[in-house]
Amino acid sequence: MNWDDARFFLALARISTLRGAARALGVDQATVGRRIAALERSLNAVLFLRTSDGYALTTAGEAALDAAEKMEHAGDELQRRIAGLDERPSGLVRIASTDSLAVDFVIPAMARLHESYPDVQVSIQSGTDMLNLAKREADIALRTIKPDNPDLLVRRLASWPLGLFASRQYLERRGIPPPGSGFKGHDVVAFQAHIDAGERYNLAQETLQGARVVASANSSLLVRTALAAGLGLGEIPVQMGKRDGLVQVWPQRTRPQTYDVWLVTHKDLRHTVRVSRVMDYLVAGFEPL
Repeated sequence: MNWDDARFFLALARISTLRGAARALGVDQATVGRRIAALERSLNAVLFLRTSDGYALTTAGEAALDAAEKMEHAGDELQRRIAGLDERPSGLVRIASTDSLAVDFVIPAMARLHESYPDVQVSIQSGTDMLNLAKREADIALRTIKPDNPDLLVRRLASWPLGLFASRQYLERRGIPPPGSGFKGHDVVAFQAHIDAGERYNLAQETLQGARVVASANSSLLVRTALAAGLGLGEIPVQMGKRDGLVQVWPQRTRPQTYDVWLVTHKDLRHTVRVSRVMDYLVAGFEPL
């Protein structure tokens, strides 16, 4: 059999449609169908049944799925181990980060890195999706939730309190809300995740009773930008609010939960020189804070 056919099999098994599998693999649908047919011929087995909902695994397909996933894991491990032996301070390093951390810390750190190691290239992906380090979707990740995978090396870079902030223009226009007022007569910028979850929204340990949510966003960078534009009051990490020149309202009130930043990489890459150098510069970027 052609071992590369396993990639096509895994994509179709996970996505269930030719179109979706083709999009994930970067090929056309005919190619996916042809490679699946070739795999079935080589194994002399029917791996999929076509249903109204897409492609469903047969009993043989379910057995093949387990074996194909083991092949995938072995291939990923081979890549990581070989990359871990690379002693050259050159090549590509993939970094996954939130947009706020990418703008404030990753890009400045990489600018300093480039002065000393111009042959190290970085690819920065921002967003809330949790990329898989074991599958080499990223070499390094900056995360705000600590992963519990024992194969990952984890280091906390920051633990920041969350405070209430607004722009000077907004406070000059609307004034500082008195504690206990439920923000009556004030505008608020909210995190979309809290709204989607149907939670009772509160800021700085005070429930919104008389406030109006005028904007929501799905990232801290967008919330910060909205606050800087004078849209209203919002809760963000204290260090980020100060960095943006915003005014902290009720500085004595912060959330019990902190905004933690974790540096994560796979243990197989810890001796890769280019990955180590990038991590060194990222750590240094957080040290003065």
